[in-house]
Amino acid sequence: MRTRIKICGFTRAEDAVWASALGVDAIGLVFYAPSPRNISIAQANSIICKLPAFVSIVALFVNETEKQIRSVLDQIPVDILQFHGEEPPEHCRIYNKPYIKAVQMHSNLNLVDFAAAYKDAAGILVDAYHPDAKGGTGHQFDWDLLPETYDFPLILAGGLNIENVSAAITSTKPYALDVSSGVEVAKGIKDAGKMKQFVEQVY
Repeated sequence: MRTRIKICGFTRAEDAVWASALGVDAIGLVFYAPSPRNISIAQANSIICKLPAFVSIVALFVNETEKQIRSVLDQIPVDILQFHGEEPPEHCRIYNKPYIKAVQMHSNLNLVDFAAAYKDAAGILVDAYHPDAKGGTGHQFDWDLLPETYDFPLILAGGLNIENVSAAITSTKPYALDVSSGVEVAKGIKDAGKMKQFVEQVY
């Protein structure tokens, strides 16, 4: 079974179009004001309208209000929601959309128990722990912290790049990979060459 790829944090349509041409499965758009990759509804629509069929649009939120999430959903076509904060399961389930729940991995986290609480999630995204940032840090966590067996779609994030992606797949055998800073030239500005090399490493 092939490993899926999501590239997150697009701010320019041309970058997303190139990613889709490379065969990327999902495009991540960030709706979190403190993030340098945060975009407006207008920016999101300018990206989405240029994408071909069969590329999933993932909207990322961090501890956002229901009102704001529904406002985004009313204005752009979103396929999957990604919750990157401390959202409880009941908050993730009310939008009638598939959702991904992200968690920061650390030695005290029981990932199997965590995933069980979000048993209806379309995937559990495991990122590097950072006390202040909610992803996109470029930091890698210790993959040995992952459980040896699990029964949920694991999406690996955290410091992935063209140098370590092959080892990441071999070591963790994830359902999918989520990369952002590892294929950038600046925050929110993707590097065409790095994206191409990353995809080639996976496929």
